[in-house]
Amino acid sequence: MKRLFDLVMALIAAAFLGLPILIVALAVKLTSAGPALYWSDRVGRQNRIFKMPKFRSMRVDTPAVATHLLENPDQWLTPIGSFLRKSSLDELPQLWSIIKGDMSFVGPRPALFNQHDLIALRTENGVHELLPGLTGWAQINGRDELPIPHKVQLDTEYLQRRSLLLDIRILWMTALKVLKREGVAH
Repeated sequence: MKRLFDLVMALIAAAFLGLPILIVALAVKLTSAGPALYWSDRVGRQNRIFKMPKFRSMRVDTPAVATHLLENPDQWLTPIGSFLRKSSLDELPQLWSIIKGDMSFVGPRPALFNQHDLIALRTENGVHELLPGLTGWAQINGRDELPIPHKVQLDTEYLQRRSLLLDIRILWMTALKVLKREGVAH
């Protein structure tokens, strides 16, 4: 049921957001060197690596580490990078990952391939059994501000409580947080 929900909603969203996606892609290309999309190696279900697309908000020469690990993250942002991140427009290409089946609308956010502490804690708690999500229980309860152990605690809580109704609640709360631009570090 969840896969059918994800597929139908992703196809509807892609059709509805087609023009804004093209506009953002053009804006990225016009304001910085390099491709509009950045394909990030992420950890999916069963700790398998997959390529997750995002609109590029960082320069092409940015080190491949979590943003919070960069000494001065702002120096790596493209001219529209901060706006893309705060508005979550950089996440729109992930509809492709949902259609493809690498992601769901709701689940734990996919870890970077080199976030070994996060991956290990999620595996220890069984969270690696879930498809990663565009949003999740941890995102609506702190997003970028959460320390890893607390994030995994919330991911584990989602694993234990997951249901279609909870997913709909998380999607609704995500929409509200994105509109308010809450919990985004950069």
